[in-house]
Amino acid sequence: MISGIPEIEQLTALCSELISDASKKGLTISTAESCTGGMIAGFLTAVPGSSQVFLGGVVAYSNDLKMKALGVSADTLENYGAVSAETALEMVRGVMELTGADLSAAVTGVAGPTGGSKEKPVGHVCFAVRSSHGQEQVITCQFSGDREQVRFESVRKSLLLLRTLCSQF
Repeated sequence: MISGIPEIEQLTALCSELISDASKKGLTISTAESCTGGMIAGFLTAVPGSSQVFLGGVVAYSNDLKMKALGVSADTLENYGAVSAETALEMVRGVMELTGADLSAAVTGVAGPTGGSKEKPVGHVCFAVRSSHGQEQVITCQFSGDREQVRFESVRKSLLLLRTLCSQF
């Protein structure tokens, strides 16, 4: 596992807890990532034994791939944008349908340093989690810091949301 940097050690510990809890409950996990570019999947798979829990993920950075791989509708992207609660929700539903996982998370956001707007500034990140029981949660956060900090905070938030959802099984 990756170590030596406090943020990375914290994320690794969260992943270990999540993998352990999901494994004990016989649950599987999948992810749909945009602004994190596969970091959630990377941290999860750094944990020994994660192959028993983590089914896989989709890194859908482009709108075209969000539509093709995850089933995000063109109308949603046109009306709400790629960085929106609506898009995150369609992403999580799509990855859950694709993988059949018990728990899924999706993240889309503006990591920066460019690309932000008045309505969606750098650090604006939307999350969605879903369980096979139909429980869904969608939230939006505004993180501060540089691109790396926004991405690490986005990974952390996704893992915390998955852990909370896992605890409800």
